[in-house]
Amino acid sequence: MIHEILKMGDPRLLRVAEPVKEFGTPELQKLVADMFDTMAAANGAGLAAPQIGVNLQLVIFGFKDNPRYPDAPSVPETVLLNPVLTPLGEETDDAWEGCLSVPGMRGLVPRWSKLRYEGYDQFGNRISRDVEDFHARVVQHECDHLNGVLYPMRIKDLTQFGFTEVLFPDMDPNDDD
Repeated sequence: MIHEILKMGDPRLLRVAEPVKEFGTPELQKLVADMFDTMAAANGAGLAAPQIGVNLQLVIFGFKDNPRYPDAPSVPETVLLNPVLTPLGEETDDAWEGCLSVPGMRGLVPRWSKLRYEGYDQFGNRISRDVEDFHARVVQHECDHLNGVLYPMRIKDLTQFGFTEVLFPDMDPNDDD
């Protein structure tokens, strides 16, 4: 089932999400399937449960050949619950981000270049991966949602934040998030 994606301004996006306590349940399986359907329908690279009004520490991400990110390397489809992110080094990169909860806008956001993410899949199996570049950016962006943080809150220079159609006039208007 495709869910409505909450937009910036909805107070539910500012909550700190609760840890998932039960794994492998039919309810959790349905939620994960619904999130993948919702993300696919929006051509997203990731989606956090709070974006559909579910206050749980659950993110999904991953794609191959996504038209919104034609130059980005593929990211494996991942279900990540109760994540912990650990930067691997002090290097950061600035890159343009959009968000399904902030449609029509983009901003230049600093993120850790390399990190380790740990947590669990929907069945309770442990996940631990060291990642970098775009994969690391996607994970950080989605996990921020679990702490009530939207990417505009991370922008250091608001002159580097605006409407996609103005900042990138040649970009397809359907690829703005």
